[in-house]
Amino acid sequence: MAENKITQKEINNIVWKACDSLRPVMGSGQYKDYVLTLLFVKYLSDVWKDKVVQYREKYPNNEEMVQRQLQRERFILPKESNFEFLYENRNENNIGELIDMALVALEDANRSKLAMVFRSISFNAETAFGPTKQRNQILKNLLVDFAGLDLQPSHLEGNDIIGDSYEYLISLFAGEAGKKAGEFYTPGEVSTLLAKLVDPQPGNRICDPACGSGSLLIKVAQEVEGKNYSLYGQENNGSTWALCRMNMFLHEQDSATIEWGDTLNNPRLIENDGLMKFDIVVANPPFSLDKWGADNAAADQYNRFYRGVPPKSKGDYAFITHMIETTYEDKGKVGVIVPHGVLFRGSSEGQIRKKLIDDNLLEAVIGLPANLFFGTGIPAAILIFNRAKGSNKEILFIDASREFESGKNQNRLRDIDIEHVVSVYKNFKAAQPLNTEKGMVIEDKYAYRATISDIQENDYNLNIPRYVDTFEEEAPVDIKATQENIVALKQELVQVETQMENYLKELNLI
Repeated sequence: MAENKITQKEINNIVWKACDSLRPVMGSGQYKDYVLTLLFVKYLSDVWKDKVVQYREKYPNNEEMVQRQLQRERFILPKESNFEFLYENRNENNIGELIDMALVALEDANRSKLAMVFRSISFNAETAFGPTKQRNQILKNLLVDFAGLDLQPSHLEGNDIIGDSYEYLISLFAGEAGKKAGEFYTPGEVSTLLAKLVDPQPGNRICDPACGSGSLLIKVAQEVEGKNYSLYGQENNGSTWALCRMNMFLHEQDSATIEWGDTLNNPRLIENDGLMKFDIVVANPPFSLDKWGADNAAADQYNRFYRGVPPKSKGDYAFITHMIETTYEDKGKVGVIVPHGVLFRGSSEGQIRKKLIDDNLLEAVIGLPANLFFGTGIPAAILIFNRAKGSNKEILFIDASREFESGKNQNRLRDIDIEHVVSVYKNFKAAQPLNTEKGMVIEDKYAYRATISDIQENDYNLNIPRYVDTFEEEAPVDIKATQENIVALKQELVQVETQMENYLKELNLI
């Protein structure tokens, strides 16, 4: 019955409580990998349990047929990889080794999907969990906590619940991880905004070349009706790449291609000896990445940096350039989150920016509120590039920096804030081009349609306040009222001084 089904909130609470076993010995940036890996194993085990029940009901007294059907499932679960086996052996002195062996067996049984996914994690590592006795107790506690989860699909409240829980837990880990959180997670509301702006369509190839744990890529996929799309990503951090792979499977994105490697120096999404091309490319790359590979950029075999080589200490335009060069020339769209310095910094970045604008690729600049992202309080912007702009050379500027919900540790975008940005952007795209040299205000203190003349007048500086005037005039000072207020304050001061003198006299102090 529905009331007996486990909810996402119950899953979240149980797993978050399980983290208490790990918090004393390691930071969230590390323990997230162990917790989410064990959650993945528990889910596969419970799915397997569900399937066993179904096939035994379908083929009573025919265990051979049951096993044959099980071998056709999405994932094959060896006996030693089953969570129930691990739980039964939770008191063994080598439980860490048993979990590691379970992961290796799981990989080997599902090599086309899980090859290398668990190779960067070890539950038997003394450096992670401490001495053997302590490690055994911690892992036993973890297994006991996870045993309270029932993740059988027939017992879950909704098909997407496990994927949503995984995503929610990643966001909680990001909240604890501080500065490092930006390496693996983009806040859900920001991902939703970017996904709606790039407006993916059925049949699209969609890519995130700095995909982290995959949250942004999944949000873009969810904007497409049906399953007619293909997902691609690349991630440089091995443990984060593994999280992304598991995240894809838990969201039933089994066909997603997620590569492991350095996108700028070793792009892995290759087709016909060249960079693979996509309809939609989105990313929240690391802000102003230092030592990104500038020394080798001029000789790049894919000729990505022909507009100029970004500075060694700031890789923002390296990611932007890569993203644009991996889109289809006649229809590709790029949505990228950047620090504001990208809008106005000079030198080689200024030259690249000028060429991108002269090539009529930039379509929109959207300023976001401060303190949206984990690990940094600085405000960021979204840039939208469109290779299908045609003859329209206008650029939309939106200042969305003042519309948000304040939070204790972090601000967040509300649905109404997201809808405001998206509706203005869609109206801009649907409007006829201006027939004037000067642009026009679309919405006072919020949005402006800039012409190429506007951009040139500002020397290709895209700083949003140059286009969206948010200046608030102060109310005129009422001199008469101010003078009357000063007189009243002086009278009050005389009364207070008189009262104070009386108190001092009563105390014989004067």
